[in-house]
Amino acid sequence: MKLNLKPELVWKYFEEISQIPRCSKHEEKVAEYVVSIAKKFGHEVTRDDVGNVIVRKKATAHDNAPMVTLQAHLDMVCEKNRDVEHDFEKDPIDVYADGDMVRAKGTTLGADNGIGVATCLALMEDNSIKHGPLEFLLTIDEETGMTGAFGLKKGTLKGKMMINVDTEEFGAVYIGCAGGGNSTIKIPVKYDTEKGKGLEISIRGLKG
Repeated sequence: MKLNLKPELVWKYFEEISQIPRCSKHEEKVAEYVVSIAKKFGHEVTRDDVGNVIVRKKATAHDNAPMVTLQAHLDMVCEKNRDVEHDFEKDPIDVYADGDMVRAKGTTLGADNGIGVATCLALMEDNSIKHGPLEFLLTIDEETGMTGAFGLKKGTLKGKMMINVDTEEFGAVYIGCAGGGNSTIKIPVKYDTEKGKGLEISIRGLKG
């Protein structure tokens, strides 16, 4: 492992899924990996019609507690610096620790939502944590259409409570989502021919 960080299992799985291409709409390989991990540790695992992965783990304690669902998404935003050669269909993400930060060399890191997926995988393996029955929902295509969430059929999940591990703020837990929507706006445009030279302006290296 390149990342000598704690909790070790979470970062181990984050490194492993960082080796798997998983741009939006191309999550098949990482979905297969999640299925293999679930089967390795003897959990119930299924894929639904749109490609979401659903895993159920038996309780390690509190057998009569209501099942809790943890939800993360498999895909990531795939962008690279202009001067970097990187094929997101086959090349791994080169992650490294930089002080108290984790970064990627020349590309997006994929922590959104790779760290959520890694957390779910760590919980699938770790039986030292006392918990009731768990369900893991790992959806596809969150970044470009929420295809997995919208395609989830009623009755698929058995959990009585859901925790979304794709949060925006450190230390925050999301327990609901208002949904998503798209709008198409058409505005008539009138073009005028002007003389002059065209300019291209680019802004790079932002910290956001």
